[in-house]
Amino acid sequence: MDYIAEIQKRIQAQRTDIIQFMRDICAIPSMESQIGPVGERIQAEMRKLGYDEVRFDKMGNTIGRIGDGPKVIVYDSHIDTVGIGDPNEWQWDPFVGKVEDGRLYARGACDEKGSTPGMVYGLATARDLGLLDGYTVYYFGNMEEWCDGIGPNAFVEVDPKVKPDFVVIGEPTKMRVYHGHKGRIELKITASGRSAHAASHYLGDNAVYKMMAVIMEIRELDRRMRFGYCSHPVLGHASIAVTDVEVRTASLNAVPDRFTIYLDRRTTVDETAEGLLEQVRGLIADYMQKEIVVEELFYDTPSYTGFVFPVDKYFPAWLLEETHPLARAGRRAIMDLWGELRPFGTWDFSTNGIYWAGKAGIPSIGLGPGDEKVAHMMIENVPLDEVVQAAEWYALLPQSIAQELR
Repeated sequence: MDYIAEIQKRIQAQRTDIIQFMRDICAIPSMESQIGPVGERIQAEMRKLGYDEVRFDKMGNTIGRIGDGPKVIVYDSHIDTVGIGDPNEWQWDPFVGKVEDGRLYARGACDEKGSTPGMVYGLATARDLGLLDGYTVYYFGNMEEWCDGIGPNAFVEVDPKVKPDFVVIGEPTKMRVYHGHKGRIELKITASGRSAHAASHYLGDNAVYKMMAVIMEIRELDRRMRFGYCSHPVLGHASIAVTDVEVRTASLNAVPDRFTIYLDRRTTVDETAEGLLEQVRGLIADYMQKEIVVEELFYDTPSYTGFVFPVDKYFPAWLLEETHPLARAGRRAIMDLWGELRPFGTWDFSTNGIYWAGKAGIPSIGLGPGDEKVAHMMIENVPLDEVVQAAEWYALLPQSIAQELR
C-alpha cells in the first residue's frame, strides 16, 4: 500500500529529530511524579508538529489532541520514572545517558519515555497523510510509577472526561503486541500487642511474635501458587510477597506493641478485591482475628499540582482476546510494515492497563520499544532503531483498526 511506504519514508526522514527529542526528554528528571518540566518539553514538540490541542490536565499530565472524529484512540505513555539511587554507582550520567551499539542508556529510556517520541511523531505523520479521518486521537503523557491507573482514571472521570474506544500503551514490549498482564492488590497486616520492658518482656504481648505464623503462611501460599494454585494459562501464576515492615516500640529495650507488614499480591483474572482480602484473612488463626487486622491500601497523595484523586490500591488483571479487532489490528500493522508475524505477549509488571482495560473495560493493547527486564536498572536502555520504528507502527495503527472493523 502506498501510504505504508510513505509512513516509513516520512518517519525515517525525521529520525534525527525523533532521537534528539528522545534524548531531550530523558535529560529532564521526572522522578516522584514530578512531570511538569518534561511535560513542557513534550508539549513544545507537539505544538511544533501542529497538534490541535496541547495542555496539562488538572492532575498535571500532558495531553495532546489531533482531530475530532467519533472514534477515540488514546496513546498512553507514562513520563515519570523511578529514582536513580546513589548517583555515584552509575557509570554515566543517568540523565545525559550514553549511546552505545545503537542503544540509548539513560533513566527512563525504556520505562517509559521511549514510546513518547514515536507516539508524538507517529500521530502527526498519520494526520499529514490523511489517515486519521473519523478519529480523535490523544497523546497522554502521565504519571504512573507511584500508582498505576490513577492518571487514566482522572482522564475518564475528571479531565478531559473522555472514554476512549481504544487504548495503546507504550510500555516496553520488544516491539511485539502485548494484550494483558496480571493485576495486583497492595495490603497491610497489623498485629497489635502490649509494650513492656525487655527485662520483663513476659509482662508484655510482643506484636512481632504474633506475626511470625502469618508470615510463614504467606510464604507457603506463594509456594502453592508457583505449583498451580491461582494460575492462568496465559498470564501465569499469581504470587504473594512481604515487601516492607514497620515496628512500633518504645525503645530497643521494650517489647513492640505494633508490627505491620506490607504485601504485594499479584492476581490473575476474576480475582476480586474482597476475595483477596478474605484469602489473606484466612491465613490468620481464628482466635487472633481481632488482634491482627488486614487492610487494603489507599492512595490519596496529591500530585505535583496539588490535585487529589483518592483510589483503592486494587489493580485488576486484564487480558484482551487475540481475536479482538484491536489485537488483530496491532499484528496487522506489524505485518504490513515489517513483514513479520510476531507472537502476542503479556507484561510481567503492571501498567495503566489495569484501569483502561481492568476497571473501565476499554479494549487495550501495548507496543513499545525496549525490553521490560531492564526497567528500573542502572543498565536501563532502549534500541534507537526501535524508538524510530515504533513511530511507524503508531502512525499506521488507526488505519489498521479501521480495516479490522470493516
